[in-house]
Amino acid sequence: MDSALSDPHNGSAETGGAANGTTRPPSTPEGIALAYGSLLLMALLPIFFGALRSVRCARGKNASDMPETITSRDAARFPIIASCTLLGLYLFFKIFSQEYINLLLSMYFFVLGILALSHTISPFMNKFFPANFPNRQYQLLFTQGSGENKEEIINYEFDTKDLVCLGLSSIVGVWYLLRKHWIANNLFGLAFSLNGVELLHLNNVSTGCILLGGLFIYDVFWVFGTNVMVTVAKSFEAPIKLVFPQDLLEKGLEADNFAMLGLGDIVIPGIFIALLLRFDISLKKNTHTYFYTSFAAYIFGLGLTIFIMHIFKHAQPALLYLVPACIGFPVLVALAKGEVTEMFSYEESNPKDPAAVIESKEATEASALKGLEKKEK
Repeated sequence: MDSALSDPHNGSAETGGAANGTTRPPSTPEGIALAYGSLLLMALLPIFFGALRSVRCARGKNASDMPETITSRDAARFPIIASCTLLGLYLFFKIFSQEYINLLLSMYFFVLGILALSHTISPFMNKFFPANFPNRQYQLLFTQGSGENKEEIINYEFDTKDLVCLGLSSIVGVWYLLRKHWIANNLFGLAFSLNGVELLHLNNVSTGCILLGGLFIYDVFWVFGTNVMVTVAKSFEAPIKLVFPQDLLEKGLEADNFAMLGLGDIVIPGIFIALLLRFDISLKKNTHTYFYTSFAAYIFGLGLTIFIMHIFKHAQPALLYLVPACIGFPVLVALAKGEVTEMFSYEESNPKDPAAVIESKEATEASALKGLEKKEK
């Protein structure tokens, strides 16, 4: 999991060009400002729209759009799993040929990227289809076992419009596979980020604090303590980071001196911000105080990361600044409003949990009975 913000301009994490040892001309102040301003904007888009879509996702009944709920146990194990994965990738790049590893990874992320981008653009594309468009429904269902022991492995519902979106996404996929262009990389990266914020749900605020706290330590250790994360970020030719060229003004779309931001710095704080939006809605006060507070905290934290990196000329673990901001600001607001208890007692059930499904059905039936009783009266 890559979650370092790097500045190739200073030589700490060079990701493009100059691989033959040639020195780069220094980036202009305008180019640097454009690059980091663009990275900040690109980071905000999937968080904002992913959080909004997470609300619809939590209320949805379509099995293909069910969110994956992260529990406190998952959150505690995640930094360990991420560390093992990162170290494994580092060793792979040291032992085996980087060319063949990246070829396999390119094919893997080619498929994932197409699916993620298709899912991302589908709601927007639906507005452009004419009313008489021949739309047919399909279902992809894989099960194992039989009778009472039958268990669903995959249950995905889609339609003709989704297939059109899949075709359009495949064009971007081929472009990325053949050219590895930074725009195609960013389209996939934004799609991965938005899908992550939309479909990964924390079950409560305490779980979010455990996850962010654990990855805070993970990020600081692997960036400041070793060169592992920066080395993997440089070697890993996959859309797991957003990039923007600092020499765009000089070279145009063929620019190659990139600043980069790992997707972990977007998705991890993003799922916490999305949780606070759903908490806002649960309060039924028609305000989104905690969402806007945490969103502003993210802007502050990422801006501070960029500033510190520019001052010290060294790659920075962005979560070092994002985690205290994204947790601290909303908690301070809750203290001021006297809603700390409500914040930490807010709980979301796992829609895939059979017990949660039964509970939801019982609640729906109870609500329907109350409605009938009112009509009879």
